[in-house]
Amino acid sequence: MKLRSGISSAKLQDAVTLVNLAIVLLLLAGLSLIYSCGANIFTIEDDVQMGKELDAEIRNDPANYLIMQGHEEVREYVRNIGRDIITKSNYVKYEKVFPYKFDVIHDDSTVNAFCIPGGYIYVYTGLIRYLDNEAALAGVIGHEIAHAERRHMSQRLTSYYGVSFVLSLVLGNNPNELAEIFTNLAVGIGFLANSRSDETEADDYSIKYLRSTEYYPGGILNFFNRITEEQKKKGQTPGDLEMLLSTHPLPADRIENAKEQLKKIRPAPDSSKGLFKDRYDRIKTLLPK
Repeated sequence: MKLRSGISSAKLQDAVTLVNLAIVLLLLAGLSLIYSCGANIFTIEDDVQMGKELDAEIRNDPANYLIMQGHEEVREYVRNIGRDIITKSNYVKYEKVFPYKFDVIHDDSTVNAFCIPGGYIYVYTGLIRYLDNEAALAGVIGHEIAHAERRHMSQRLTSYYGVSFVLSLVLGNNPNELAEIFTNLAVGIGFLANSRSDETEADDYSIKYLRSTEYYPGGILNFFNRITEEQKKKGQTPGDLEMLLSTHPLPADRIENAKEQLKKIRPAPDSSKGLFKDRYDRIKTLLPK
């Protein structure tokens, strides 16, 4: 008896393609679930490398990010606030891993601060002028440190790039994903727009960080109060706050959450102490005209 020939090569190829497609779909479904739980396909070393590369891009783009030159007392003042938070708080995990560099961008029209992976943190002169005490600035810097520590940016990049990254692995076509990421990030800091959950978590950690310092731990809330007071007074969001609120959304529940976190502290902190307004006012007089 003559045996029938096996499955044709065309049908076999179709079957293999279907199996591969099924694997890809399963991987994508799994990735969607993983991303929703805050997973991160990037390593700590990736965060450090991304930060180093992006910092170089920022410093080579003075048209958009004019790093302050001279005025060393102002720059060292900002650095010392950041170092104080990092060295005194037990909640900071990556003090010995991330470079943690703090610098000032000379732009009075922008009230903002931002962080890129690896602990590179930038504060605009517009923010320093806008605030009225040192604790508020420390609260903002603590908030940005929390973004680095909680690795929020590389988590967002995981959500954005993860599918194409895994597909490139499955299909055997793995381009230099980090190079693409660097290019896209260098185009603009739009990638720095934070989710509401990221912002709330960073607020919580800012309060935790400042509890170990000389500052009033609700410094971040002082910042919120200043924003809401100005919005009420002007009846709208002032133009100089638009970039801030586009990258750091401030819904009412975020403010209420910060108040609730402060209520949990025992003994209750005195909101009139630990502000250091006088020395802050002196630093503001040293800003470039």
